[in-house]
Amino acid sequence: MIVIGIAGGIASGKSAVARCLEGLGAVVVDVDQIGHAVLLVDNVKQRAQQRWGKGIIDQQGEIDRKEVAQTVFGEQASQELQFLEDLTFPLITPRLTEKLDELRAAGTRAGVVDAAVMFKAGWDRFCDQIVFVEAEREVRLQRALSRGWSAEMFEARERAQLSPALKRSKSDIIIDNNGSIDQTNLQTERFWLSLDKSLPDRSS
Repeated sequence: MIVIGIAGGIASGKSAVARCLEGLGAVVVDVDQIGHAVLLVDNVKQRAQQRWGKGIIDQQGEIDRKEVAQTVFGEQASQELQFLEDLTFPLITPRLTEKLDELRAAGTRAGVVDAAVMFKAGWDRFCDQIVFVEAEREVRLQRALSRGWSAEMFEARERAQLSPALKRSKSDIIIDNNGSIDQTNLQTERFWLSLDKSLPDRSS
């Protein structure tokens, strides 16, 4: 199985490229969803509450992700973000590798790892090819605003990640997502076709 990692800046269109690859036959592993599941772990909830107080727990007794975001993405919150990453990354990693192993065992031809913090967490080591989804900063900002984010939210999350330029330098393939979704899908399809010879035959 070939494992394709998706990287890019905030609101660059990583999920759009992942969906296109899924439509072409790949299976997408959404690491954000794994991260949400990890926040349900009792020890994680306990340590988060010890660190940030009872206000971090919602009425259902679960971690309130919006409260966490406000806590870890403030201008002076780098230590809090580091705490969250140290708490969750060691639990996310084995779940990610387990999912990839399940896909291999099922005979999946290609898996896609969609993770916002791909390089920061070191999950690129599980990937055979890294696709960088490129979009200009102003384009990404406007997309984030259209989703209901504020400019401050965008800036905070941008600061918390590796720079798009560094991510780009660590990637194998560049897909330009400054234009229409059709243009992006066409580039993604071309990339998929370029992998075709290395993908295992379904019949084998």
